[in-house]
Amino acid sequence: MLSEQDYTKFLEKIYKKTGLNLNYYKEKQMKRRIDTLVQKHEKQTYDQYYEYINLSPVAFEEFMDKVTINVSEFFRNPERWEVLKNEIVPLLQKNNRGKLKIWSAACSTGQEPYSLTMLFTELGIEHEILATDLDKKVLDKAKKGVYETKELTGIASQHHKYLIRSTDKFQIADSLKKNITFKEHNLLTSDYPKGFDLILCRNVMIYFKEEVKGKIYQSFNESLNPNCVLFVGSTEQIFFPQKLNFKSVQTFFYQRIE
Repeated sequence: MLSEQDYTKFLEKIYKKTGLNLNYYKEKQMKRRIDTLVQKHEKQTYDQYYEYINLSPVAFEEFMDKVTINVSEFFRNPERWEVLKNEIVPLLQKNNRGKLKIWSAACSTGQEPYSLTMLFTELGIEHEILATDLDKKVLDKAKKGVYETKELTGIASQHHKYLIRSTDKFQIADSLKKNITFKEHNLLTSDYPKGFDLILCRNVMIYFKEEVKGKIYQSFNESLNPNCVLFVGSTEQIFFPQKLNFKSVQTFFYQRIE
């Protein structure tokens, strides 16, 4: 019942509705996610499922959550953040004596940009952060900066002063929020902003096809200032970075070649 031809037509409809081209993602992984939703809601065809999500805002929101893979946490892979603090930040400061400009791409629900501003605030370094994602729902959550206790895993005790308790949840302090601008951005279709000293795009590229990864990495390279750094996820090493005008300065950290 779930034919390849119908799946292709389903992807075309999603693209027309959302501007999200799911053909750029690894096909087996994406199709498996979508098939799980089709079966969950007991639809017999992709067309039936499309009509269902087109009429139900709740079902459509569930679909978008599933295909855009919104997973985040504070200071994810803490050993990498230690490298960022102790080795990459001094490198960035050599190249920039003013305010550091940082981009947290595909920021999901905001834990990454808030982790960044906690780190740079503790170091006493002036900074501004652009935090982007294609999903409006997760951006809304990120802007609010309200998290349940279970979502605070990874925050060290010295950072608790930036959390304001509100009943059973915690609010990120306004002193941190002022450093971050949240904005909608699609890595596949939007124009890339320029002039950054540090870009983070972590645990996202693993979902894209190889040819798409290359284009995105090239765009990130052009968004960085000379000698500045791209920080990727812990399963996302760039092979042959020199072909993209990068050099590896630490595992998962790539410096734009001047």
